[in-house]
Amino acid sequence: MEGRLVYVVGASGVGKDALLNYARGHLPPDAGVRFAQRWITRPANAGGEAHRPLSAEEFARMQAAGRFAMAWRANGNAYGIDSEIRTWLDQGQTVVVSGSREYLPRALQDFPQLVVVSIIADPALLPGRLERRAREVSVEIERRLKRGSQFGGAQFAVPAGVTAVEIRNDGAPEVAGEALLSVLLGSAAVT
Repeated sequence: MEGRLVYVVGASGVGKDALLNYARGHLPPDAGVRFAQRWITRPANAGGEAHRPLSAEEFARMQAAGRFAMAWRANGNAYGIDSEIRTWLDQGQTVVVSGSREYLPRALQDFPQLVVVSIIADPALLPGRLERRAREVSVEIERRLKRGSQFGGAQFAVPAGVTAVEIRNDGAPEVAGEALLSVLLGSAAVT
């Protein structure tokens, strides 16, 4: 049985990691949902999501060896999703990937049935959220905000014909977190 790939995207500061953590912590143990941990060329202690850190050279070797089902570069780092997600999908599980809006066209080539979950928030909230997470200095925050507006910002448009749902994360994280849970459990309407 083929599983379902849920590809979660959103501009820096929309709260994507917070919602993924909420969903991870509130899923029933038998839900059949797996979260892909990203490989990132960023130190483990850099803050933000729990990821598998590695050097640029290690990343290049792993990519050349076919270790990644998905790989892209953004915000000065390389990101990879382990090919283990293909095994999980073959086992009929729902696989959740924290993805990149820019990489979405390529992801759709490799996984045409994926479901896009676009996390959005009021653009006025994003600078404060990025400052509070204290992972980047102000110049890097400005770069992230500029990149976010380049790729649709908080109003990212999913390509026509792609199964998608949009979740607004302007208020209490529990509200948006429950919306994400509904998608992961298959009880939310997707278009």
